[in-house]
Amino acid sequence: MTAATTLLIVSYSRTGASRQLADSAEAWALAVGEIAVRHLDAREAGPEDLLAAAGYLFACPENLAAIAGEMKAFFDRTYYEVLGRIEGRPYAAMICAGSDGENARRQLERICTGWRLRRVADTAIVNLRADTPEAILAPKTVPEPALAQARELGALLAAGLAAGIF
Repeated sequence: MTAATTLLIVSYSRTGASRQLADSAEAWALAVGEIAVRHLDAREAGPEDLLAAAGYLFACPENLAAIAGEMKAFFDRTYYEVLGRIEGRPYAAMICAGSDGENARRQLERICTGWRLRRVADTAIVNLRADTPEAILAPKTVPEPALAQARELGALLAAGLAAGIF
């Protein structure tokens, strides 16, 4: 498959919630059947992975009112390497939050705006209402409506790439 037919999913998850969202999106993107899907942990993804894809889905938790440090490190490692080389490519994003998620959404969208990516869906914020140390650090189970939203994002990106809409 070429970059024109590849969706890259970059995710990071400490307690499992962002991974569940990314896995759900991946399953439905693959079900479209006309594109390749690569799903990489943010700690492993690099500039070459971004360059080899036609579109992106980013999924991470909000930590301390910002995107998780591991996801931020991914953007830090890759930002200047691909700047001016991926403009116009489509993306969508999902944020797992304990109580809000808005600042993480803004931060992620600003990075993507700097890359001149094209947001093709509203950034999904899944609020899991984890507001105690125990709840924040506990393994998570994402509710079905949020998983359905993730599946829709995966299918949307895959279908748009396959049809040449994005």
